Amino acid sequence: MPQYTPPVRDTRFVLEHVVGLDRHANLPGFANATPDTVDAVLEEGGRFVAEVLFPLNQVGDSHGCTRHEDGRVTTAPGFKEAYSQFVESGWGTLSAPEAYGGQGMPHVVSTAFQEYMISANMAFAMYPGLAHGAIAALLAKGSAEQQEKYVPRMVSGEWGGTMNLTEPQCGTDLGLIRTRAEPQADGSYRITGTKIFISAGEHDLTDNIIHLVLAKTPGAPDSSKGISLFVVPKVMVNDDGSLGERNAVSCGSIEHKMGIHGNATCVMNYDGATGWLVGEEMKGLAAMFIMMNAARLGVGLQGLGVAETAYQNAVHYARDRRQGRALTGPAEPNEKADTLFVHPDVRRMLMEAKALTEGLRALCLWGALQVDLEHQAADEGERQMAADLIGLLTPVIKGYGTDMGYKIATDAQQVYGGHGYIQEWGMEQYVRDARIAQIYEGTNGIQAMDLVGRKLAQNGGRAIQAFGRIVAEEVAAAKAIDATADLATRLEKALGDLQAATMWFLANGMRNPNNIGAGAVPYMHLLGIVATGLMWLRMSTAAARLRDGGEGDSAFLDAKLVTARFFGERILPETGALRRKIEGGAETVMALAPEMFLAA
Repeated sequence: MPQYTPPVRDTRFVLEHVVGLDRHANLPGFANATPDTVDAVLEEGGRFVAEVLFPLNQVGDSHGCTRHEDGRVTTAPGFKEAYSQFVESGWGTLSAPEAYGGQGMPHVVSTAFQEYMISANMAFAMYPGLAHGAIAALLAKGSAEQQEKYVPRMVSGEWGGTMNLTEPQCGTDLGLIRTRAEPQADGSYRITGTKIFISAGEHDLTDNIIHLVLAKTPGAPDSSKGISLFVVPKVMVNDDGSLGERNAVSCGSIEHKMGIHGNATCVMNYDGATGWLVGEEMKGLAAMFIMMNAARLGVGLQGLGVAETAYQNAVHYARDRRQGRALTGPAEPNEKADTLFVHPDVRRMLMEAKALTEGLRALCLWGALQVDLEHQAADEGERQMAADLIGLLTPVIKGYGTDMGYKIATDAQQVYGGHGYIQEWGMEQYVRDARIAQIYEGTNGIQAMDLVGRKLAQNGGRAIQAFGRIVAEEVAAAKAIDATADLATRLEKALGDLQAATMWFLANGMRNPNNIGAGAVPYMHLLGIVATGLMWLRMSTAAARLRDGGEGDSAFLDAKLVTARFFGERILPETGALRRKIEGGAETVMALAPEMFLAA
């Protein structure tokens, strides 16, 4: 049976030495994040997910959700009771505004808890996760009346929320949507259309679900410029806040999926449902992007979360499973065989998983800090810098993070050998669950195109230049310290590959735009490696300082330094190959006619 222990010590190390929570204590919300409070969130939150949510992970996978003839959907056994405990304990309110019943803590603290929740039960975590994205959109674009009517109950967890974008004929190209919104005399709209792949679209966890739906009004341009956003409650809300009649929105079916079976992914039918415009007409895509950007960071966290629990289980298995002998001779002569830990290739997979999960944890939490600073930093320049950095890194956290999350899950499965392919051991579920994260909220290819086609050139390349300066400055400082000099030198070379690839795009992208498309994914991975390398430089610098000062757990700190060396020696060199892939251009990628792809 799988097991999971929240990595509280590692999270605490990152929050203190990479994020630097104490350095921002003067900002709104950060005053609530005292060391004692943050420790309580990590310890108690970790205990909650391990004891309440994790035991339901395989239950949700094997049982799934059930759609009834009347359109109702019930979740897997135990989910409803666990959700009630989640709400009663206030875990969904951590970073929500105090004005709406939240605890007003920094986003970075709630992100740490969300990682644990995803690791314990990704399908369950999606229910409150979707609601948080809808809350963000309503707070940014909704009217005061909409905010007062919906947000407090969504913050408390009494009501859920969704985002409704995709339709049968369109995914990324939202200009093709056909859902219509007809204006009514009372200021409402009648929403008619079908949406697919709607996570948490219908379920029995909450009394109401607040759907945010993209649709087009009469006469709107037949393109993405004609899209508007509407709030459409599952159950109508009366003026006094009580629930009224059921709206004309229903679940037509539940998608039969490869993974995340515990989450109800629905086909949603809007049959003249009553909705209200959110923000301005034909400005819906900008409003929805608020949800999508939050969701993309959340999906990147899913890559990390599933990778962490798969990695933990692979480590436990490798410690227990005896198979063969060490290449250097029997490690335990009194046993019939040595454990898997003696085999270098098993070690390679586990070390890659350790280096990537710990590096991605730091990157996700540092990214979450930028979200906080974008809104809360006292200085306008600091707010702009944070906005630039998180804008640049969002597609990287989502794309590179989930690509690596899937790799780690499959490598962890590989450690198990044949048992990894068998359902009872749980590893095949992690592989299936991890796979969707590379696809939804914009496929990773789309993330890469967003990065190289939009984010690099934005504001004259201000974001990538700022990121490069941060890396270069920290490399220069670390090269003067014996314990970090080698990693700093290797990161400096990787940064050179990133800068050369960026300049190659500038020189060759306009000449042939396919050069950008052909090199987009390698560039996303290149930037992901450099960004994760920056996190490892910070962690190794802190670990060396603490160790030399006689502070902290020496074994933990030594492991950090060894893992940092591994990242520098075994992962950072990949940037050179990625750069050369980019510089290979698009000629051979685009040369063959479609009919030449099949030789038959």
